[in-house]
Amino acid sequence: MFFTSFLCFSIQIDTLKKEKKVKYYILWGYNKDWYAKSTIRLHNNGNPTLKNEYGVYDFKIYDAEAHDRPDFDQIRDVINITIPQFSSRIGVFFGEGKKQGIELNYDHAKYVVRNYQKVRMAGTAFGNTFDKDTILDPNFFHFEHTDGANFAMVNYIRVWDLMPKLNSSNKLFLVGKAGAGFVYPRTDVTVFGHRVNNDWHISGYCAGIESGLRAELFKFFVMELTGKGVAANYNKCIIQGKNNGQASHKMLAAELIFCFGVYF
Repeated sequence: MFFTSFLCFSIQIDTLKKEKKVKYYILWGYNKDWYAKSTIRLHNNGNPTLKNEYGVYDFKIYDAEAHDRPDFDQIRDVINITIPQFSSRIGVFFGEGKKQGIELNYDHAKYVVRNYQKVRMAGTAFGNTFDKDTILDPNFFHFEHTDGANFAMVNYIRVWDLMPKLNSSNKLFLVGKAGAGFVYPRTDVTVFGHRVNNDWHISGYCAGIESGLRAELFKFFVMELTGKGVAANYNKCIIQGKNNGQASHKMLAAELIFCFGVYF
């Protein structure tokens, strides 16, 4: 009787251990990005105690067009693999069948306002009020997040088996992800002819959804090809050095991402 009870208890413990077993993975890859038009606000309170003082201004650039800067030619140089627009993920699957999990998701995307486009610019600067169409000459004004627009998110991830009859060593899944996090850009700004490439800074928040194909090969290797949509609010970008001017804008972005990696 005691032996039978002990055996049943041992089986239950083993079952619980199997149920709690998780599967970790790490991915690395690159992304191509597209951006919707964005209205950018730049303002400075004109604090006279600051050494780098460029006057008082508060104006908006409406519906500015922007593009990415992939720099894929740098991939071949191993030393510079983080210069292109890269994507990294680390995650864990859990639960029955290991079909759902949590993922830390980071995209180094670059955002560059297109030079010489015609935009509406309105607001105040140095005591003058204006509202007019303007050509964005980069010697006068330029705006970019090119050490990264940098989307950092925590995602819920779920996979669905597309070819269940494949052998257990090779699988093809539909993958879906949804999450939210923060933006961590380094903003390079020229305003009124003065350029500052600022420090990295948590400048707001973002949310995104991602979906595509995930292949698991030989039990240990992983490849993903996904499309991603991101909504980001950059509500506190540094533009003329810390405490000397800020920018804000809301952005919609689309990404095409290819990643590869391993289970461990």
